[in-house]
Amino acid sequence: ILKLQFLYLIGNHTRHTMLLVDRNRAILCTGVAFLALVLYTLAPAGSAAQGLTPAEERMIFDVQTLKSHMRNANIENNVFQAVAKLPANEKKRILVTGGAGFVGSNLVDRLMVAGHHVIVMDNFFTGRMENIAHWVGHPNFVVLEHDVIEPVALVVDQIYHLASPASPPHYMYDPVQTIQTNTQGTKNLLDLAKRNQARILFTSTSEVYGDPKVNPQKETYWGNVNPIGPRACYDEAKRLGETFMYSYEKMHDVEVRVVRIFNTFGPRMHPNDGRVVSNFIIQALQGLPLKIYGNGQQTRSFQFVDDLVDGIMAVMAGDCSTPINVGNPDEYTVKEFATLIKELTKSASEIQHLEASKDDPAQRKPDIEKAMKEVGWSPKVSVREGLLRTIVYFREQLEKNGGKLVTIGQEPKKPGYLKGA
Repeated sequence: ILKLQFLYLIGNHTRHTMLLVDRNRAILCTGVAFLALVLYTLAPAGSAAQGLTPAEERMIFDVQTLKSHMRNANIENNVFQAVAKLPANEKKRILVTGGAGFVGSNLVDRLMVAGHHVIVMDNFFTGRMENIAHWVGHPNFVVLEHDVIEPVALVVDQIYHLASPASPPHYMYDPVQTIQTNTQGTKNLLDLAKRNQARILFTSTSEVYGDPKVNPQKETYWGNVNPIGPRACYDEAKRLGETFMYSYEKMHDVEVRVVRIFNTFGPRMHPNDGRVVSNFIIQALQGLPLKIYGNGQQTRSFQFVDDLVDGIMAVMAGDCSTPINVGNPDEYTVKEFATLIKELTKSASEIQHLEASKDDPAQRKPDIEKAMKEVGWSPKVSVREGLLRTIVYFREQLEKNGGKLVTIGQEPKKPGYLKGA
């Protein structure tokens, strides 16, 4: 009996000792973790990015931006725009990749107002939280911070795949990421569409035509693309993205739709995207020189974002699975466009010519006969009207940022946030 009592006391003491040790270890680990968090928080912003890859830099930038603008959005006081109340059998679960971006957020607005359940997936590289903050908290709305190059498991009825940087400075900043987004990302979403038996729309681009030898460009034109030039990471990735779409259609009976988007402008354009419209308007409003790369005789066709959203939704709802151009055939030289913006902003800015960008297309004009025939779409907003509405937007952005916004050139550049250079 004494021996048993001794063993019990020893065992009980051992258990208490082990519990004490485990508790001390837990306290020590918690303390170390807390200290690491404090040191990370207090570390200078620039030091964290030293020696990182562009993708890692982008990850840090996006997380910081997301947290900052979530705080500033005041989302707890949102008063939501009225949305339609759809019967359960008509209400769709719709995934929009790149939904916090310029075009994506305008599409999200339309889908939300129509009464659908919308899931925004974005890695916030070029997307901005402020573009969608007005829907945060709505029962029909979900934001998922996720990169499409990683697989995802969701239950959806439709997928709009808009994820990808679309301006040359942004997509050239990390060309490998751009390629992966439009290839591996597209494959991941096609796998999701296959599992859900969902229809998927891929936003391709007029860049698949490269520097075209025919004008206007019809969908049957195969293009003239430099496969190893600075734009190839975007041009060729979009072309391969289309190939993925039609391979899945043939092999797995996935319902696919492809839209080839031409130059688009409107509210929520990223101020630092280096595009013609945003650069010219921001420069004109600040009385700065309007910078043209080359002689200004290269042509572009510009459509307002509302028309593009109409076109994208019409293609998704239509029966045509082959590529469809969505753009405004109203063609301008870049110099004519700069002069028009000077007129509309009543700016005294001078026009300044800089060295031409490599592989910059000489012509860009869509043939939209197929869109008109197959889905009944054509642009409704004139370039002039769209520009006036876009100028109002950029005036507001200037006021919010102390009267100063910085434009960027055509060199590869990480997206800034409003004041970022």
